Amino acid sequence: MKKAQFNHQDVEVIEKRTIWQGYFKMVKYFFRHALYAGGQSQIIEREMFERGHAVAVIPYDPITDEVVLIEQIRVGAFGAQESPWLIEVVAGIIEEGEEPSDVARRELVEESGVEARSMEKVMSFLTSPGGTSERIDLYLARVDSTSGVDIAGLDDEGEDIKVMRVNVASAIKALDDGLIINGPTVIAIQWLARHHQRIREDFLAER
Repeated sequence: MKKAQFNHQDVEVIEKRTIWQGYFKMVKYFFRHALYAGGQSQIIEREMFERGHAVAVIPYDPITDEVVLIEQIRVGAFGAQESPWLIEVVAGIIEEGEEPSDVARRELVEESGVEARSMEKVMSFLTSPGGTSERIDLYLARVDSTSGVDIAGLDDEGEDIKVMRVNVASAIKALDDGLIINGPTVIAIQWLARHHQRIREDFLAER
């Protein structure tokens, strides 16, 4: 499979308007783009939700063969008529001027109480490119799962986070059973399921 036929140079932005600015931003684009059959499209109007980019972290302990997961309330799940308390991996928004890896390490401590002994980026992905520009950088962190806390989060941000140590097999089963429905967490656990044996062997070989 090859890269997409077109790129940024094949899109002409006619106009860009900020139609809402709050904690997040909503922007309306007017653009035309190259067509597979040749020529240009008509002018297309699309609203885009811009919340910046983010990181997500898979905190994995090769000694206990556990992953550290968290549970917290999410307004988006409430709006989707789901239980608003979701099982997730650690994640956080990248502020302007911050390095994604630094954000990943900070959020890991703030949301779970554990520190990364080592960390590597495993992939980047777009969360919902039909309506938002958000990109998530996913990291794998080697941790001591026994060093975490029971409840984490920053009081000044209204965070109330339950921290859980979960055997990898149990985390995969929870995904299969539909208990994990947060998109980045689904991707993270699926990635872990595919690479679990290799990364455990690699981590243990480093001891």
